[in-house]
Amino acid sequence: MLLYDKAPLLKSYMHNAHGLVSLLLKHLTRHLALPQGTLTSLHDQGTISGDHVRFIKAPPQPQDDLRIAMGQHTDFGSVTILFNRVGGLQVLPPASPSEPSPEWCYVKPLPGHCIVNLGDAMVKFTNGLLRSNLHRVVAPPGEQVNSTRYSLVYFARPGDEVPLRRVEGSSIVPPLEEGVVEEALPSREHIKRMALGKRVNVKLDDVPAYLPGKAMNEGVMAN
Repeated sequence: MLLYDKAPLLKSYMHNAHGLVSLLLKHLTRHLALPQGTLTSLHDQGTISGDHVRFIKAPPQPQDDLRIAMGQHTDFGSVTILFNRVGGLQVLPPASPSEPSPEWCYVKPLPGHCIVNLGDAMVKFTNGLLRSNLHRVVAPPGEQVNSTRYSLVYFARPGDEVPLRRVEGSSIVPPLEEGVVEEALPSREHIKRMALGKRVNVKLDDVPAYLPGKAMNEGVMAN
């Protein structure tokens, strides 16, 4: 009932969050030397997609039972916009010659800022040039461990019928390796497949269009 009572506020938030996503996509389009509008056209807010808002509440955990609140994963979509005030989000940096075994590190929330994460769709569009980082949610650090962690997240995904494949028209996005043929699944089917994970003998048509991940307590609103 609360969601419906606040529908105008939520719609305003989704509209402005998507505006931020569009701004980021325009910058990426320019820096990837793609034709103008390439990435934003794949994320038109007026088309049916898996875009949605998620509210997450993670109560404090007992000191002797500080479990991971949300296991390591990458996001299915293109861009994730996260607002929160309490720590707990961790990312795993990529391995490098100087750091062959990287460790999980906290992402510190800053007042008046959001945290932006790229998802798997951007990896597909750029043939691996951009990456979707592994992340997880654990107990907040330090004195924040006794705080309830609230998060407001906007997930931007390509339109349902957008095929997930390398975009054309860029001299920067690496070409496909010789002999490689892309599967080019529509975004909607990709999301279903990723949500199912390794489950087998399940017909995709029998699965709901979107299977939002589960946290300790959460609410979901799609646009």
